[in-house]
Amino acid sequence: MEAKIGTFFESVGSFFTGGDHIPWSDGDIVVGCEREVAEAEKGSSDELKSECIMRLSWALVHSRRPEDVQRGIAMLEASLAGVSSPLQVREKLYLLGVGYYRSGDYSRSRQLAERCLEIAPDWRQALTLKKAIEDRITKDGVIGVGIAATAIGLLAGGIVAAVSRKK
Repeated sequence: MEAKIGTFFESVGSFFTGGDHIPWSDGDIVVGCEREVAEAEKGSSDELKSECIMRLSWALVHSRRPEDVQRGIAMLEASLAGVSSPLQVREKLYLLGVGYYRSGDYSRSRQLAERCLEIAPDWRQALTLKKAIEDRITKDGVIGVGIAATAIGLLAGGIVAAVSRKK
């Protein structure tokens, strides 16, 4: 019984805090990846450059800084056109989905997660992203309904108070 109550309170806390299971990266990780890219551009193979850029893109879209997320989205969109491997397309679409999720564009993020799932239907990361998006949309909807109900209640209360004062 205590486990069920604990699970309930954890889910309620998660609802209000917006917790998801998508990792974050910090500024140190971004700086380290930028350093790797700069070093790779000094004569490394194209494959190594591509791997370093992918790691940087990952760090950027998982960052807490909105400008990093936007930069990661731009890098991924620019690099997506030159990709032929379905695995690389899936990875870049997923990272784009994370970037759009972090920036609040949930409909675009959901579209990208669904495209990932078309390529790999059982891919856990894309399934987790899709669930996080749906949870966030549900949460935002519930909060929106609560705000609307409160506004209507306040308006009705104001009308009742005004009518009762006139009598």
